[in-house]
Amino acid sequence: MAAAGARQVLLNPGPVTLSDGVRAALARGDWCHREPEFAALVRSINARLAGVHPALQDGYEAVLLTGSGTAAVEGMLASFAPRRRTTLVLANGVYGERMARMLAAHGRPHRVLEHGWLEPPSIPRLEAELARDPAISHVAVVHHETTTGRLNDLEAIGQACRAWGVQLLLDGVSSFGAEHIAGRDWNLAAVAATANKCLHGVPGLSFVLGRRELWRRPGPAAGSLYLDLHAYHAAQHGDGFSPFTQAVQVAFALDVALDEHAAEGGWLARRDRYRARAGRISATLEAVGVEALLPAAESGSVLRSYRLPAGLAYGSLHDALKARGFVIYAGQGRLAADIFRIAHMGDIRPAELERLCASLRELLGGRRP
Repeated sequence: MAAAGARQVLLNPGPVTLSDGVRAALARGDWCHREPEFAALVRSINARLAGVHPALQDGYEAVLLTGSGTAAVEGMLASFAPRRRTTLVLANGVYGERMARMLAAHGRPHRVLEHGWLEPPSIPRLEAELARDPAISHVAVVHHETTTGRLNDLEAIGQACRAWGVQLLLDGVSSFGAEHIAGRDWNLAAVAATANKCLHGVPGLSFVLGRRELWRRPGPAAGSLYLDLHAYHAAQHGDGFSPFTQAVQVAFALDVALDEHAAEGGWLARRDRYRARAGRISATLEAVGVEALLPAAESGSVLRSYRLPAGLAYGSLHDALKARGFVIYAGQGRLAADIFRIAHMGDIRPAELERLCASLRELLGGRRP
């Protein structure tokens, strides 16, 4: 059981266990979102978000909106997916499929290149579609598909987009800040992400980075007042204010989270830290006979999925670990009965990682054939 007074450690794919500094920032004070000090904070956060990945720093600009990562993805698609040409969605999990539903909801011409949930996007199939249909102007894809933990090969996808002259719309919700994100080398038009995953902020704020020239030309009618990101850009890169009320205290937390992200060495150091945690947990589970869903080489640093041992229900494992102070995550959809997921984000301390591994050995070790 968890020691008295021990923290609950979140191993779900966001929100994350907060550092003491980020948590303390929530109590910074009560600010009006229409005062100049908050406008200055928004401008600063937007500039720093563009600097998280060096390839985006000079040619991309961020907008901040109050909402989850899903709001940012939908805002990106509503603001940049065209109305007269086609967006091709590469789907190999829940979140790629969700992008297709968003495009349908906004009446945008689109097609879905469907893959099995355990498959990577096929570059030959992608290029065949681009060759067959010159109406395709954009490709939409999830970078880290948390349905399974697969890190989709954006180098190959981005190179195909560049070679065929189509623009890339990227769901970077669970990769931004901890996986490699290129810019023009991938023909990246925009990337959507959130404060409360790899940046270790608090839920409630998300953001989209778009190529500078795209912000300066009229976009397609967004079909949504709240998710029209051109309106956010005009306001935030003008006087610094936003069209609607922003989550002020969440912005305080993101400000400190960005400080900590930079102080810890940026996205490369964060990826290394996640990989080390993933390796430690994976080795523990392998030693007790628990099989990974995907090979480590195909998985992201942020999250890995594991097959539930025969006869063990997810709820039993979840509840036993929660009693010891750890919150894991269920599978989704058709994988719900077969897998569990463990994320590596947040302020997880070395002693907590060791205690987690001891708990996994205790709970799963006796089940090995």
